[in-house]
Amino acid sequence: MTSELTRIEMTDEPRPDDVRYLDDRLYEFNAGRTGIHDGRLLGIFARDPTGEIIGGLYGWTWGGSCEIKILWVHEAGRGRRLGTRLLERAESEARARGAKQIVLDTHSFQAPRFYERFGFESIGAIAGYPTGHEKIYMRKRLDSP
Repeated sequence: MTSELTRIEMTDEPRPDDVRYLDDRLYEFNAGRTGIHDGRLLGIFARDPTGEIIGGLYGWTWGGSCEIKILWVHEAGRGRRLGTRLLERAESEARARGAKQIVLDTHSFQAPRFYERFGFESIGAIAGYPTGHEKIYMRKRLDSP
């Protein structure tokens, strides 16, 4: 890498390989600074008989924590316990990987009550994100009875 910046690109459609490159570099930095090198991605997908994704969960475990970045269920699958099954599977895997907590964020119009039913507590919020709503940060401790 040169000391002179040659160009800056901006896009509203970043390539998945470029995003993965950034994720990998950030993980390398974080692991180097903390000495914790146990990071693993976590993907759980529900598919219909044709193989189409009808729900899924994406995140990772690292350093005794599990972070859920995405939990989505197709509208046709809502109210049928699919989200429950995905979340339970993620918690089971997080525990198997030694996680002591699960963290995530949601919006006030999304699923905070759903997560509360599974023992998540709100640990902070940003009002007005998006306008008229809140972004809510939640955690579930796995190391307490």
